[in-house]
Amino acid sequence: MQEPDSFDLEEAGSQTGTEAGTEDETEATRRAAGVTESSRANRGWWDRNADEYQVEHGTFLGDDRFVWGPEGLDEVEAELLGPPEDLKGKDVLEIGAGAAQCARWLAAQGARPVALDLSHRQLQHSLRIGGSFPLVCADAGALPFADGSFDLACSAYGALPFVADPGLVLREVRRVLRPGGRFVFSVTHPVRWAFPDEPGPEGLTVSASYFDRTPYVEQDEDGHAMYVEHHRTLGDRVRDIVSSGLRLVDLVEPEWPAWNTAEWGGWSPLRGSLLPGTAIFVCERD
Repeated sequence: MQEPDSFDLEEAGSQTGTEAGTEDETEATRRAAGVTESSRANRGWWDRNADEYQVEHGTFLGDDRFVWGPEGLDEVEAELLGPPEDLKGKDVLEIGAGAAQCARWLAAQGARPVALDLSHRQLQHSLRIGGSFPLVCADAGALPFADGSFDLACSAYGALPFVADPGLVLREVRRVLRPGGRFVFSVTHPVRWAFPDEPGPEGLTVSASYFDRTPYVEQDEDGHAMYVEHHRTLGDRVRDIVSSGLRLVDLVEPEWPAWNTAEWGGWSPLRGSLLPGTAIFVCERD
């Protein structure tokens, strides 16, 4: 694999505020948000909130586990990328890696992972935890790798929920995969967009149209987006995959396990026992 230029995270410094300030009051709304605005907003949001995110969810995620979503489905048991023994020597790209917990697990299986994220601060948490694999700060819609660089790619709630043009990301992933390569990604299950993002009983009543693709935006008092999340229906996701040239081979909807008593935002044992919370798409490049 052609090794990419890694972003120098040590020189980036610590960014714990609005690119290193404090976040103003935000207003939640539904409105259009394009590729550039979404990317800029989410880079800033993750830089500001990475510390809090890792404190709140770090124990659940672990330092070197590969968890596909709040249900706790672990790649050890799921084997969506293949049996762990088959990962040895494989070049693997993790997209939206955060603190690179999944990449760290992959490295422990003998794979050669590269962890990519839009947020400098998230990748600095990967440096804090440690690991000998490359960290790359880049946009998932413009992957800085040569064609056919990877055997596998994966993304656990990374990038795809936050981009205005998921087809662009999928085409980029296909480009950097070798023939026969596999891409597995997880996102919020599309049906969840029809329900309030609440873990309790109030989150069980439909409050919006499942077919409304208008993005969820948190914006400041001047109307500048501070956070953006995009909704795609299940059919949209399938069409995006097919039109990118990838082939959908499986769709996994993890059930909520009895051992998991944790709440994570709108995910909870109550809702998880009645509604799917995560959708995992298993794709291959022919």
